[in-house]
Amino acid sequence: MSDDPKLLVERVQTGVRIEKRILKVLKGFAEYHDMTLGDVLEGIVLHAFDGKTPFSAASLERIRDLKKFYELDLDSSASHRLKEIRKSPRKRNAEK
Repeated sequence: MSDDPKLLVERVQTGVRIEKRILKVLKGFAEYHDMTLGDVLEGIVLHAFDGKTPFSAASLERIRDLKKFYELDLDSSASHRLKEIRKSPRKRNAEK
């Protein structure tokens, strides 16, 4: 156990949209480490804000495995090129 004091924070519920396979990898990573998805995202963002990598070599290996399992073929070069598929609006059943 760490002797580091806990930091009290206020968390908010959010409704972000994210690429489906990225989410699966993140959730798999969180589950593997017995963490919540929110905890994983907060850790990634805080490390990124400091210009540091959030992952150890072992974690990167786990992520490679999860990416392969979930068929995630995207890498950082795709980050500003993702465009969402626009699905056709569902046709409403006409009332008879």
